[in-house]
Amino acid sequence: MKQRTVLDGPEVRRALTRIAHEVLEANKGPEGLILLGIPTRGVPLAARLAQAIAQIEPSVDAADLAGGLDITMHRDDLRSGPPRPVSPTSIPGGTVDGRTVVLVDDVLFSGRTIRAALDALSAIGRPAAVRLAVLVDRGHRRLPIRADHVGKNLPSALDERVGVRIAEIDGEDSVTITGAGESA
Repeated sequence: MKQRTVLDGPEVRRALTRIAHEVLEANKGPEGLILLGIPTRGVPLAARLAQAIAQIEPSVDAADLAGGLDITMHRDDLRSGPPRPVSPTSIPGGTVDGRTVVLVDDVLFSGRTIRAALDALSAIGRPAAVRLAVLVDRGHRRLPIRADHVGKNLPSALDERVGVRIAEIDGEDSVTITGAGESA
């Protein structure tokens, strides 16, 4: 199977706009809301979601909505590979206590990254609620975790690779799927 593009740049932007609307609807507005991206690609996705929310709700400042949550020390695979760099955690408003936190990531696969994010989040405070927004949900969960907001459900085989490219990091927006033995 060849690499195929399942989302191009305009489709990624539309998915993020739809997720922004869903987040606002689920939260009944922007009050008490913060978006925490999971490094690496979740951080710019959270910033884009914040910008989309600010366009929908002009009273909102996107800079007051988006931050990043480092999960490095909460991962269950620290010993299985090379050392991972620690990313900064930045919490808009300084606290998650009593707020609705939307964790933002690029791909939801086994659920282990999100478990680590939940552990990292509980180590810094006590949110009123935690929701999950992902650009792609590819299935194959190993933990009982599901996304509240999904850009694209992408059923895939275990031996396929889903590649997400984000303009801020990779120079373009796209989501591709590649079969086993092929590079993304």
